[in-house]
Amino acid sequence: MTVLYHTDGFPPGDLRWPELIPLIGPANAAVARYEGVLHGIPNPNVLLSPLTSQEAVLSSRIEGTQATLGEVLEYEAEGDQTDESTPQKADIREVLNYRAALNEALRLLNDLPLSQRLVRQTHAVLMQGVRGRNKSPGEYRRVPNWIGPEGCTIDEARFVPCSANELPGAMQAWEAYIHADAPDKLVQLAVLHAEFEAIHPFLDGNGRLGRLIVPLFLKFKGLLSSPNFYLSEFLERNRGEYYDRLLAVSRDGDWTGWCAFFLRAIIHQAEANEKKAQAIHALYNTRKDWMVEVTRSQYSGRALDWFFTRPIFAASDFVARVDIPKPTANRILREVRDCENPLLTVLRPASGRRAAVLAFPELLNICEGRPAF
Repeated sequence: MTVLYHTDGFPPGDLRWPELIPLIGPANAAVARYEGVLHGIPNPNVLLSPLTSQEAVLSSRIEGTQATLGEVLEYEAEGDQTDESTPQKADIREVLNYRAALNEALRLLNDLPLSQRLVRQTHAVLMQGVRGRNKSPGEYRRVPNWIGPEGCTIDEARFVPCSANELPGAMQAWEAYIHADAPDKLVQLAVLHAEFEAIHPFLDGNGRLGRLIVPLFLKFKGLLSSPNFYLSEFLERNRGEYYDRLLAVSRDGDWTGWCAFFLRAIIHQAEANEKKAQAIHALYNTRKDWMVEVTRSQYSGRALDWFFTRPIFAASDFVARVDIPKPTANRILREVRDCENPLLTVLRPASGRRAAVLAFPELLNICEGRPAF
């Protein structure tokens, strides 16, 4: 049976709070603990940048892309980021655009509130130069769309979002709800995410953009000082329930069931993010002392920051961009690669004019949550 958008059903007025209250306290406490960890990390946007790339990979994977974190970072190290010659490279371009869209949204948040304007401008970056480039980046759709098996008609769809005529008013109500007083901000975020996906305001990219709104809201509302919060790992692992709970909002008016699922996702992912952030911070502190000892260079800290920002990179990029004298930069690479307990390993050896591609396995394995490198 095709489910239609819940016209006049937003915002929900009948949440079953007794079912949510046991989850609200733990969810807020988990976010607060994670914020405490972020406060203890110097420059989390540098040290945790690989987690941003991993979030981009997992959010895009929910939509069907197949790229891994290693493949994305290796493609980036290759330098030509316009190459879509294979389906895998097209997938990777979408992942890189997700990361660029998040960075653009954070820049916009310095001057704009979380709003329709910010969302449209972020969507334009998300869809720039990728497979959805012909689907009106940054503009709300003016035609119907529907969700279901590839090639299905609207009558065969699983879900039909908000109509194009209703869309402007629905997005105005969505924006107003961002700024409304709410009993709990995390429940407010759950409702906002579900409503955005139900409206489906763009022709493409709605799922990724809706998940990107999660860290933006947490920063905008002051729950986090840095938007390094990554929910897609939980949502990707529970993809079936994720979609079923969203569908039940429009089909059954079950906002409470959705909010409970979302709060459980926040609790689980805040704890997982906290462990990863702590592990990355500990690795940084350990390797910081190690770098001084191995390189005996005043530039050891600058080099280490580069390795955390780009855990897979071309050796020539490091030498050209790290702002260290070239002979010293080359020497540092040799010393941290060709020593006992090396920090870097060779992912692809140099060949002719092609520079070697190096990887930082300890950091990548923390981000993957398993020994992948």
